[in-house]
Amino acid sequence: MEVRWAAQGWAGGGRVALLAALLLLVCVWGRAAAERVRYAIPEELGRGSLVGPLARDLGLSADELPARKLRIVTGDEKQYFTLEEDNPNLRVNGRIDRESICGAVSPCVLSLEAVVENPFDIFHVSVTIQDINDNAPQFDREFVTIEIIESTPPGTRFPLGSGRDPDIGMNSLQNYELTPNPLFSLVVKESPDGTKHAELVLEKVLDREKQRNHHLILTAMDGGDPVRSGTAQIKINVTDANDNPPVFTKEIYTVRLMENMPEGSLAFQVKATDNDEGTNAEINYSFSDIAKSVRQLFYLDPRTGEVKVTGALDYEERKYYEVSVEGKDGGGLTAHAKVHINIIDVNDHAPTLSLLPILNPIPEDSVPSTVVAVINVRDRDSGENGKVSCKMDGNLPFRLETSSENIHKLIIASPLDRENVSAYNITITATDRGSPPMSSSTELVLEVSDVNDNAPEFEEAAYSAYVAENNAAGALVLRVQARDADAGANGRVSYWLAGGSAGAAGAAALVSVEARSGALYAQRSLDYEQCREFTVAVRAQDGGSPARSSTATVRVFVLDRNDNAPRVLWPAAAAAAGEGPGGAAAPPFEVVPRSAEAGYLVAKVVAVDADAGRNAWLSYELVQASEPALFRVGLHSGEVRTARAVGERDAAKQRVVAVVKDHGQPALSATATLHVVLAESLQEALPELSERPAGAEAAEAAAELQFYLVLALALLSALLVLSVALAVLARLRRA
Repeated sequence: MEVRWAAQGWAGGGRVALLAALLLLVCVWGRAAAERVRYAIPEELGRGSLVGPLARDLGLSADELPARKLRIVTGDEKQYFTLEEDNPNLRVNGRIDRESICGAVSPCVLSLEAVVENPFDIFHVSVTIQDINDNAPQFDREFVTIEIIESTPPGTRFPLGSGRDPDIGMNSLQNYELTPNPLFSLVVKESPDGTKHAELVLEKVLDREKQRNHHLILTAMDGGDPVRSGTAQIKINVTDANDNPPVFTKEIYTVRLMENMPEGSLAFQVKATDNDEGTNAEINYSFSDIAKSVRQLFYLDPRTGEVKVTGALDYEERKYYEVSVEGKDGGGLTAHAKVHINIIDVNDHAPTLSLLPILNPIPEDSVPSTVVAVINVRDRDSGENGKVSCKMDGNLPFRLETSSENIHKLIIASPLDRENVSAYNITITATDRGSPPMSSSTELVLEVSDVNDNAPEFEEAAYSAYVAENNAAGALVLRVQARDADAGANGRVSYWLAGGSAGAAGAAALVSVEARSGALYAQRSLDYEQCREFTVAVRAQDGGSPARSSTATVRVFVLDRNDNAPRVLWPAAAAAAGEGPGGAAAPPFEVVPRSAEAGYLVAKVVAVDADAGRNAWLSYELVQASEPALFRVGLHSGEVRTARAVGERDAAKQRVVAVVKDHGQPALSATATLHVVLAESLQEALPELSERPAGAEAAEAAAELQFYLVLALALLSALLVLSVALAVLARLRRA
């Protein structure tokens, strides 16, 4: 993968040279580093400066960028880089100062991870922050005073300390210069860590009587372009003879300090001796070459040489200190010793976790091995103290998978079901290997989004409804209900008619269903005698895409009401009414011999009822007869029989009226009229039958005459009233 370097916005005379050098550094990495992208930028770039075309270097085309959802995740507290929204180039998010981020560490590398989806992948990106010469060397003391005895032999050296330049490489402090003086020269020494120190060398014997003071200027220069420098003024006081200078027990003290040493603890002690006596043997200790920041961490007792910790030591900020200690006796003679302080790491930092959710909410149909989050774990400690392992609390359908040293992926381990668990509260704990180990935790709430994986389910697979006939149109028949375990539109159920025993069109003519409530209403009045039962199929369908549905059967039973009176089949209703005014044929009659005994079957009344059940149960009663005691009717059979033996005194013509009633509430009825002739034979009964028409005609004539008489009486009454009214009116007019 191509490594790109960005140096935009760096002003200075070396821009062209640097750019040419950077172009030579472009290289192609092998397949072993196929998932790492490296960039290099100078420090102090402004916000929005280009770091590199990240999307292009990852092999992502502009067309697939929206679907791949390129993002970056970093474990740093401060977000140094950002991605453009429309064109995902990696850009600087804010001012980057290499010295404040990395100090003297070189190279200064900021790491981050680029995450893409569909399919998921992680790319490791490292950005090297290059130093620019933005700091000039500085001395801890601008004025240095040195006491030199006039008897000091030539060749004696006096430490002048060292300048400080936070830049690195050629931009750091490279050399010292001293103003020319025949009595003194300058020697530059380099420590094992690369720090350069200046020492003043006495070239000739001093004469206090000729000159008591000497003034020099020490200049520290870096190797940047342009060169930056800093100065310190040196004052040399020539003193009278003092036989013996102080001597330290060691020229170099090496000290190892734990970083968690409490303030006030004794760190180390330096010791110097002087063979003189009196005040010339009294030694005063002081730091001669120490940075201000280091002076705040250590205190040197000027009498005892004990050095105590006065500030918080932090291995992660600085691992090594070098200080110079000066011992000066009462006569002004001095001695110098170096102290190398190594800070030992302890497990004083808990791991830090940063989360980047990839899928939240998670579709419940996500397949196992889908990455839902990326966890970046960092520990500022080193060695075993900085090695971290992660674990997830609880028995959840997820697992952690290590992607790199600091990156872990949260992956779906087993299928999800939103209907069972709609959200997961995941606690991830990072623990280092220190002694005792330190840990930290973070919580991630993952919601499971619904997919339409459940069809609506009816409370019953088959429903039964009972509707009394003659119902009003629009009457509620039944309410069906289906439930869908999905959420939102996927769980919103609508109801439709899906057919039935009479087909979809026939079912729609009988009932309708309300789409939202599932209520079935009758479309028209139902008639039990026409349709006793029917079935309809109701479909419940959700609002998902694609929609899911299920069907339930509703069987509707029409309940009978007593809305039909019994109908007499025999004797026929017209015949039973007798001969009409127009001279219709005589009604049927039954001939019963006069010798008939009790129980003789005269006739049987036949009736039917269109209703059902109790509404169709018929019973027969005798309501009228010429000789009530002569006949009886079977309660359930309708058979008309003689109740006793026929006697000689019984009239030859008998009229029997029977009522037929059902058992409905209220009961409905019909009547049947039967004419009976008592005779031994048909010839004997004929005279009786022939008399009936003449008598009938006489009765009809009498009725007609009675009608006309009543009409005439009414007309006469009306004329009388009219005459009285006219007479009254005439009298009123004359008045």
